[in-house]
Amino acid sequence: MTTHLVTSVTVQINAPAAFVWDVLVDYPSYPEWNPYTIAAETTLELGDRIDLTLPQVDGSDSTFINREFIRVVDPPHHLRYDTGEEMQGIHAQRDQYIAETGPDTCEYYTTDTFVGELADLVMETTGEWVKAGFDSVATSLKARAEALYAAR
Repeated sequence: MTTHLVTSVTVQINAPAAFVWDVLVDYPSYPEWNPYTIAAETTLELGDRIDLTLPQVDGSDSTFINREFIRVVDPPHHLRYDTGEEMQGIHAQRDQYIAETGPDTCEYYTTDTFVGELADLVMETTGEWVKAGFDSVATSLKARAEALYAAR
């Protein structure tokens, strides 16, 4: 079975980890700042669904909903969700990490692990799109958290 890992850039954020966590899980505000995950709906309860509204891979104006399931909620450090049995031939697991680097600073990055008989095809067709999307989330989270923290 093939495994691929996509990792975003790591961004240094001038805001405390707990503050950045609150921005990350403020799903109703995603349309205001998140270019890759336009909307997200979940209770954040373990095992519950998270419906992620994403832009189309082809760059068109339409969107699609990707359903995943919450697996780890460890504030303010780690959030994990995965596709469960939603996609035949592929399993995707997304991890988002926030690490404290000081009392008012932290760093953030995200990864997605693709496993399964279709992992090569998924990477071939969407790998660059996923990487670009993850990088945009990291840099946008940094901008959003720093602006909100400075304005408090």
